[in-house]
Amino acid sequence: MRNKIFVVVAGLIIVSLLAACQGSVPVNNGYNQVPMINVSGTGKVYVAPDIANVYLGVRSQAPDVGSALSQNNDQAATIASTLQEMGVAPEDIQTTAFNVYPQQNYNPDGTPMDTVYVVENTVYIKVRNLTNLGGLLDSVIKAGANTINGISFGLEDSTAAEAEARKLAVEDARSKAQELAELSGVTLGQLYSVNVYSSGGPQPVYEAKGGAAAVTAGTPIAAGQLVIQMEASMSYAIK
Repeated sequence: MRNKIFVVVAGLIIVSLLAACQGSVPVNNGYNQVPMINVSGTGKVYVAPDIANVYLGVRSQAPDVGSALSQNNDQAATIASTLQEMGVAPEDIQTTAFNVYPQQNYNPDGTPMDTVYVVENTVYIKVRNLTNLGGLLDSVIKAGANTINGISFGLEDSTAAEAEARKLAVEDARSKAQELAELSGVTLGQLYSVNVYSSGGPQPVYEAKGGAAAVTAGTPIAAGQLVIQMEASMSYAIK
């Protein structure tokens, strides 16, 4: 009997302790229970590109694979020599694709004709002298390049522009938070969180911003401007 009474008393003590612990937890100890203002800001920096990324190549075909390969190698060698003459450094040239395959030709009525062999050699080129980009493209086309898969512009080093865009994004978010607090009749308190992230790499600007252009006597290529954009999200407690 004495043992049963002891068990009951011990159980009551444990329940009382648990209740006391639960009652001692502050009401606002959770992050989501603090009155907050959540804002986001954007920072944009406009810069002129200083490099161009070009993918060009040679596509050859012949009745036999040996002839197609020989033609392609000769054209590729001529293009490589032309690029060197135009001032493109060897480390700025990289082969990105080399394909050899048979191709079946057909008559207008759909019946098979002969089979030819196709050789494709594609290289990536980083062009650092944008004022000479149009002339360079003219020269490599004359040298035998018969495919150009795209031209994009970028920055050799975007560190400084990204830092400025981050600063502008944070300033924009902070300004919005202050404005919202004043409109709501409250005061900004502790900064609980801040997150700054890029919305992508440098992007071309498709609006009239007076960007730089690659002026050449050959193929007209406009470099335009790039925009580096950062986003910031911030959360403030309010008083």
